[in-house]
Amino acid sequence: MTQHTYTLDLLWTGNRGTGTSGYRAYSRNHDLTAPGAGVIAGSADPAFRGDPARWNPEQLLLASVAQCHMLWYLHLASVAGVVVTGYADHPEGVMVEESNGAGQFSEVTLNPVVRVATAEQVERARELHGRVGEVCFIARSVNFPIRHRVTVEVGGGEAHRAESP
Repeated sequence: MTQHTYTLDLLWTGNRGTGTSGYRAYSRNHDLTAPGAGVIAGSADPAFRGDPARWNPEQLLLASVAQCHMLWYLHLASVAGVVVTGYADHPEGVMVEESNGAGQFSEVTLNPVVRVATAEQVERARELHGRVGEVCFIARSVNFPIRHRVTVEVGGGEAHRAESP
């Protein structure tokens, strides 16, 4: 078994001079950095007094799910001989907030639009999305369902849509 360790630095930048002296007294702004990577400007969701011009944790979780899915999908496609020439996704995540303020994601739906080289690859390209959850590090780490509404296009032409449970 191989173990990988990831590190980053989180720096709260939201002290307006009085710290957390009151709920409205401080900003939720913070910066995330990682070795060799640029800064991600973070905050809370605007619903929780965050800055809408900065990434929030919920968006970053959704981005992690979508990125991991795409990267594993591209790998599986290359191994299966499916030539992917384009990939875009517009993922959606649903978070349920409870009356006490706690919450959790209840589901994520990925909406990948994949372009493949030939019509013969469409069905295999669609099937591979179902295999990603078996190997994607992020998908295997979360406790909510990840669904797929897949569109497969050939070249720049016809689109084929399929949904997963």
